[in-house]
Amino acid sequence: MKFGPASPGDAIGGVTVHTLRQGSLVLKKGTTIGPSEVEALNRGGVKEIVVVRLEPGDVSEDVAAGSIARAIAGEGVDVERAFTGRSNLFAAQAGVLVVDRGAVDNINRVDEAITFATLPAFKAVVPGEMIATVKIVPFGIEGELCERAVAAAKTGPMRVAPYKIKRVGIVSTLLPGLAPKVIEKTLRVTADRLAPAGASIIAERRVPHDETVLAAAIRELLGLGAELVIVFGASAIADRRDVIPAALEDVGGTIEHFGMPVDPGNLLLIGNAGGVPVLGAPGCARSPVENGFDWVLMRLLAGIKVTRADLTGMGVGGLLMEIVTRPQPRKPAGSEGNRNITAVILAAGRSTRMGGPNKLLADLGGKPLVRTVTEQALASKASDVIVVTGHQAAEVEKALAGLKVKFVRNPDFAAGLASSVKSGIAAVPDNADGAVVCLGDMPLIDARLIDRLIEAFAPDSGNLIAVPVSDNRRGNPVLWSRRFFDELMTLDGDIGARHLIAKHGEAVAEVPVEGHGAFLDIDTPEALVAARQGKRQTERLS
Repeated sequence: MKFGPASPGDAIGGVTVHTLRQGSLVLKKGTTIGPSEVEALNRGGVKEIVVVRLEPGDVSEDVAAGSIARAIAGEGVDVERAFTGRSNLFAAQAGVLVVDRGAVDNINRVDEAITFATLPAFKAVVPGEMIATVKIVPFGIEGELCERAVAAAKTGPMRVAPYKIKRVGIVSTLLPGLAPKVIEKTLRVTADRLAPAGASIIAERRVPHDETVLAAAIRELLGLGAELVIVFGASAIADRRDVIPAALEDVGGTIEHFGMPVDPGNLLLIGNAGGVPVLGAPGCARSPVENGFDWVLMRLLAGIKVTRADLTGMGVGGLLMEIVTRPQPRKPAGSEGNRNITAVILAAGRSTRMGGPNKLLADLGGKPLVRTVTEQALASKASDVIVVTGHQAAEVEKALAGLKVKFVRNPDFAAGLASSVKSGIAAVPDNADGAVVCLGDMPLIDARLIDRLIEAFAPDSGNLIAVPVSDNRRGNPVLWSRRFFDELMTLDGDIGARHLIAKHGEAVAEVPVEGHGAFLDIDTPEALVAARQGKRQTERLS
């Protein structure tokens, strides 16, 4: 291929290397120069233009790209017509992309003029999804180079392996303390994972975390025609002799590999029972966030055997993005665990809906409303209490005189609730594991509820947000792990953090409550009357 400058007359038959703009003349890159182009160049006063010309034996960029793309395309792959030296490949069906790394490398090593890029191997793809592209860098290449690239492509065609497994059985083992809602959520998450493959859960069983009864459940699912069995243990697999692997061997199955260098996903077990794959799911498989379980599951659904060598080869790239439910370091034995919690009371608002007076200073049971809230926080297991003030800060602080609290003034209180949240969170001590954010106008919240939230907070188990719940309604206060402090600091306006609770649903521990205390905030004179009535009723019952 010849490359270089030429006068317009000598450039006939050549292809422009760069887009040319001169006055009203626009000649795009890749234009083949003919008589009309020569006339336009001369009229525009262009004396020289850079062009390329193919020589005998050369192949044009489109011909080369299309030839290589067609050679590498296997089952389930469509090839787009080449254009400007590029030919894209697309999935013709849903499945898992199977790529021969050696063939891809060999194509790219033929010559710098030839490039071939693909999606990651074993990625789940959908019909019409672009999975690879061939790009020829210059406008043409030597025919011999094209032939070598085509030959390399034919040694390892890429394909989309269609999903084959459609019938999945699920066993969940039970231990005291494992809430039924955890299992229900696991089933929903698993069904969503299976749906793109056209697979579904044909049956699910819930049995004690016991080798014998688990083996019977696995045997039953196999008898029902399950093509894949997944076991979600109430306790993570700790050894090949643990309950789940032992139950697999009890049904005549074999353990093919335990553990994988993908985090999250380390504690995955893969086995086989009568030709049916059996997965001991790691704890992260309960979360919808991508983890190592997905990598193995999708391959199995496509009928691709996952060997020990496959698993041990996943280490590079196996450290996945941080997920909020990743366990935190355990504290020393005998400590209270990760429960050093600061109470943050938001008491900076302007009480605009009260029609004048500051609701936080309103009398409730013979004392200011905000003092009632603060005293309950001090009586709880919270390690310390921070009160955020703003509107009438001096009066609010005077109402709390004598209480062992730290005051933080929010100069931007008029901007809304978010500014007070940020002021409070910024003041939480560095050694705190989390903060329970209380509203200063919710006087029916008592120390017992705050303590229950603190007790529900369990970072080692992935319970990083604790929320009171009644009749499927979520109330206040809310306890937040330090992991979410950065996100809380991004809040803005008068909107709270409800969207963060929804975003991190897998990290939420719901604490059932009775009554309306977790939902009653004093925004209006009528609400204050209701709070006084509720306060009197509570005092009579206590």
